[in-house]
Amino acid sequence: MPCEGCMERDNKSTDPTMEFLLLGFSELLCLRVLVFLIFLIVHLVTLAGNMMIFIAVVMEPSRPPMLFFLCQLSVIELCYTLVIVPKALLSLIVVDGSTISFIGCAAQMHLFVALGGAECFLLVAMSYDRYVAICQPLHYVVVMSEGLCLRLAVACCLGGFAVALGLTMAVFRLPFCQSHRINHFFCDVPAVLHLACTQSYTPELPLLAACVLLLLLPFLLILTSYVCIAAALLRVTPSVGRCKAFSTCISHLAITLLHYGCATFMYIRPKSSYSPARDKMVSLVYTNITPLLYPFIYSLRNKEIRGVLRKMLKRKKTAQLN
Repeated sequence: MPCEGCMERDNKSTDPTMEFLLLGFSELLCLRVLVFLIFLIVHLVTLAGNMMIFIAVVMEPSRPPMLFFLCQLSVIELCYTLVIVPKALLSLIVVDGSTISFIGCAAQMHLFVALGGAECFLLVAMSYDRYVAICQPLHYVVVMSEGLCLRLAVACCLGGFAVALGLTMAVFRLPFCQSHRINHFFCDVPAVLHLACTQSYTPELPLLAACVLLLLLPFLLILTSYVCIAAALLRVTPSVGRCKAFSTCISHLAITLLHYGCATFMYIRPKSSYSPARDKMVSLVYTNITPLLYPFIYSLRNKEIRGVLRKMLKRKKTAQLN
């Protein structure tokens, strides 16, 4: 799809010295201060919540697999917000939008996609953990060993970064229009692709491939795990035991639905339905609200996390008394 108001290519549009202009929320002139304060408060609470979970898990001497994965999830969310939010806050301070270099835009896109992809793969690892815990409880300790958890964690990060690198290279090899104004608050893939000066749909193929690898395949694996879990729970005679086993999956299910729901709406849809204003609002939820909700979901629904947080607060209170 050609970009707005541009019918010819700029031969120097792929020059690494060029800059993009992030328009951000430039249309919200009257609400700029209010939106900035809301962003800042949400960002600080998100950092505090994920940092608290990370510190609590690290200080715990015995870490079961689910706590290990939660610790990695908190690290991903911390990095996630630090990659996106500071630039978004800057775009609210600068009236006409903030500039970002060609390399900076590529780096931001790569980190954003890589961390999002790592989270997708991590949710698969967490669903496998729940599958083994419920369907093979007697073999849980042997199967979900510390070595396997570490290998799964590394594989999640490497897989996300590899797919993100391929997608970012494909996007930034495209010729861009003379207008380098990105109607977004960060270098999101659809927003940058909207600037590409090409009439074909070929540039969208790397995004489609990334969606298959990062969204569709992991979601199918998670769905398979929960089908097996549901089949196993149906064989459990006492309804109390069935509810207790399923309650351990609720927090993971909630985060999976939040993550895949927003990501699917943003990336798996025809480009003809691209709307900058709508994309910015969905991205706002995806990059700010969901990372804020994750610590609350796990601290309220996960018994292990609640226990670890209570221990940490108790140790802190004891230290203060001493």
